[in-house]
Amino acid sequence: MVAKGRTGQPTLEEVAALAGVGRGTVSRVINNSPRVKDSTRALVEQAISELGYVPNRAARALAGSRTDAVALVIPENEKRFFAEPYFSDIVHGVADGFADTDMQLLLTFLRTESERKRFLQYAGARRVDGVLLVSVHGSDPLPDLLAQIGLPTVLGGRRSADEPVAYVDADNAGGARSAVAHLAGSGRRAIATVTGPPDMYVAQSRLRGYEDAVRDVSGAAPDSSWIANGDFTEEGGRRATAELLDRHPELDAVFAASDVMAAGALHTLRAAGRRIPQDVAVVGFDDSPIARHTDPGLTSVRQPVEEMGRTMARVLLTALGAPEAAREHVVLPTELVQRASG
Repeated sequence: MVAKGRTGQPTLEEVAALAGVGRGTVSRVINNSPRVKDSTRALVEQAISELGYVPNRAARALAGSRTDAVALVIPENEKRFFAEPYFSDIVHGVADGFADTDMQLLLTFLRTESERKRFLQYAGARRVDGVLLVSVHGSDPLPDLLAQIGLPTVLGGRRSADEPVAYVDADNAGGARSAVAHLAGSGRRAIATVTGPPDMYVAQSRLRGYEDAVRDVSGAAPDSSWIANGDFTEEGGRRATAELLDRHPELDAVFAASDVMAAGALHTLRAAGRRIPQDVAVVGFDDSPIARHTDPGLTSVRQPVEEMGRTMARVLLTALGAPEAAREHVVLPTELVQRASG
């Protein structure tokens, strides 16, 4: 019990004494570590409430090298960030995942090599407790460099099938396969695809799903002339669809590896006099707000982007509370959402 008439702030030791636990247990509760039983956590939280204890954030930072800050890193320019709903949904999910913690979320763009070097110096100085990295390309060494300095890192997506860093991803190949199977099931036989950047595993996975589905339908791998590279932008979708129409005027379906590129495909098809879906069916990927506002509405593969963001936050919090925990690899399911485009 705390003596009456005390004038100083309650201490961590006093909280531990009142709760009947050790000082380390109180520290783990304050830091949201998952390694505390619910019953013990309740006792500590009750003691904190009764004593009016307020954690000294500066002392915690000095004693445990904690900053209570996490960097959400986007290795893209702001133009793409604000153009693609995927990024805003990820940010919303991540913020929601940290809502009940003391963590501050720092949004960081890495557009140039000098910015990457500065960020590595910043992270290496332990200005943040961990990093969430979104939209990573296959050759990007940043996740490995962060791992080398011992900074907990979680990727949104992954660089390859054998990604060693913790990640949260969607079933991209399975989603693409379901999209093309849907088009084939509705009678489409001349199905082309607009892919994402070839150096991104997400684009490779969606292309693999397309190829698997075409192989299932036709018994043979698709000819490469039915595949056009995009870059996850609307202009890229327009340009790639124009290439496909030039190669194959008879095409009757397009699977675009993102809703943004699908919107570009719709524009090019209409400009070429093709009716949608009567002449050409179109399916996108993401089920972003764009899919609900195109004319006609866009059939799309829904990936749970906000849930991915929340899961990324949860995986990072687990790593911060238990550094010895295994690096988590999480793959969330996708779902085809049918609308009028195909």
